Amino acid sequence: MSADRPTIAIVGGGFSGAAVAYHLAQAGAPANLVVFEPRARLGAGLAYGGDDPSHRINVPATRMSLLPDDRTHFARWLETSGTLAHDPGARSGADAFARRQDFGRYMDEALRPLASGARVRHVRAAVVSVRRSAGAWAVRDAVGDGIDADLVIVATTHPSPTVPAELDSLRGDPRLIPDALAGGALSRLTGEERVLLVGSGLTAADVVATLDACGHRGQVVMVSRRGLRSLGHAPRPFAAEGDFVSDPVRTASALVRNVRRAVQQAEAEGRTWHSVLDAVRTQGPSIWRTLTPEARKRVARRLRPYWDVHRFRAAPQIDTTLARKLEDRSLELRRARLGTAAAGPEGLTVELFDSRRGSATCETFDAIIVATGPSHREILQAQPYLRALAEQGHVALDEIGLGLEVSRKGRAVGASGRAEPTLLVAGPLARGTFGELMGLPEVSDYARFIAEQAFEELSLSLPRAGRRSVVSVGQDGP
Repeated sequence: MSADRPTIAIVGGGFSGAAVAYHLAQAGAPANLVVFEPRARLGAGLAYGGDDPSHRINVPATRMSLLPDDRTHFARWLETSGTLAHDPGARSGADAFARRQDFGRYMDEALRPLASGARVRHVRAAVVSVRRSAGAWAVRDAVGDGIDADLVIVATTHPSPTVPAELDSLRGDPRLIPDALAGGALSRLTGEERVLLVGSGLTAADVVATLDACGHRGQVVMVSRRGLRSLGHAPRPFAAEGDFVSDPVRTASALVRNVRRAVQQAEAEGRTWHSVLDAVRTQGPSIWRTLTPEARKRVARRLRPYWDVHRFRAAPQIDTTLARKLEDRSLELRRARLGTAAAGPEGLTVELFDSRRGSATCETFDAIIVATGPSHREILQAQPYLRALAEQGHVALDEIGLGLEVSRKGRAVGASGRAEPTLLVAGPLARGTFGELMGLPEVSDYARFIAEQAFEELSLSLPRAGRRSVVSVGQDGP
């Protein structure tokens, strides 16, 4: 590191990158903090940067916060800012499920004072290259500028969905919408079009909510291999219960047995499965750490779809919309996989196979929307700078298929198996090592952890008197 004031480059200014920058700045980190984020606002990113009012956060406001030690901070902001008063539909029971765009505003208010001052520099450009050079990292952006950084934090967003191979023949056809979340992607679907929706998770639920709000009344056929959709929240809250760490298991089958046993007991005592799955979520890092590598792979490949529909629950408002449309049959949920597809003057024709029934249908749609969620295996192809780092041996895909290989201290692990001390990974790309890193409460905790690790790395080159901790940083909040 340089003898005067080191530089930390944060690649990506969505929630993860912005939260890391916030904690470092609030802690008075003795470094120049540079966040590369093409969007105008820091902290919103893909998840909270849209403007569709029908998209709601699927986590109660009392569990959404930039500050891990103040879980109700966002909920209080909703009240004091007047946001909740202008969104009466957000309330559900004693809590609220806010619009995604409002959480983006909350993050903007927290980061704007830092970015407008001297503590955080916001570079509105995407990073295209990061290379090791003379003991530092040469970071170059898409407009041709760049910096030399002593420490780099990868806070890149999820890769966009990949068009299923079965639909390759439809690429370029305007009736195929390859990314449901791209700006204006659904704007032309406002009438009676018959739509095939590929995917049935939260992204697909958001698509259904958007189409419904825009007045679309055509049939939507939602397909996934297992025919599952995101479930709703408990009719009334229950405290998380269940101990899955005192007597840890190492196999996926043993974990499933323990969870099922706990669910049966909860239901016998008048509670719902939600309380047990909440306990699994909060104990997730410890559970994940004790599983064998083979068990982790099995969970990721075989059990993740079932975990996702129970863990990532639809906001009550969206769940109500889904239930209503399933009831009136304007929405149909099918267990099916895709077959061949062809474009014709009457529409897009696709084979749909139901492996359970051993049957297939050939159906025609006016539009096909891909809403399958992130393609984690495509992260190197989606981000040229990560591909370059992989070619240099500094990063590698994790063996489970969830993101990048990361050490227990959040450092990127390259092809040699060695952790890079000054290359950290923030956000969901570290899931292979840390497990549950998709819900915001867990991502918020992890962002602070990465800030602590970055501060520790800085402290190694500073006098002992100048060392501080970020454990309790930011409690006065934005």
